[in-house]
Amino acid sequence: MKKSFLQFIPLACVVCLFTGCAAVTRTATDVGLGAGGAALGGELTHNNPYAIAGGAATGALLGETLHYANSKLDARSYQTGYDKGRSDAVKQQYWLYVSMQQAKAGDDGRVRLYEVHLPEQVIDGVIFQPTTEYLRIEE
Repeated sequence: MKKSFLQFIPLACVVCLFTGCAAVTRTATDVGLGAGGAALGGELTHNNPYAIAGGAATGALLGETLHYANSKLDARSYQTGYDKGRSDAVKQQYWLYVSMQQAKAGDDGRVRLYEVHLPEQVIDGVIFQPTTEYLRIEE
């Protein structure tokens, strides 16, 4: 009883060796956990075929559950990194724009403000009151 159970330890070690290979990992984990569940079911029930099949199915189901949880974690990590990258790009663009404005502020170019009077107008049923706006012109 104890001897046959100990024979599955090398199989478990081989399954752990394949955890770095993405294509083989799912199959190896399902096979390893299914075989381990079958062996455990057979040992605990003195080779009852229903318990062996149930143990194998439980092991494979456990493997699939672990892969599902891992893929959800990977997707969440990817999204977090993507959002962080977008945020960093926006910050970089903002500071670039600020530095460009500061460089122009030291320029002795001519700046003029032109007054523009806007009359009362109706656009799409909305009444806009008369106002005065200023256009900044740099030469």
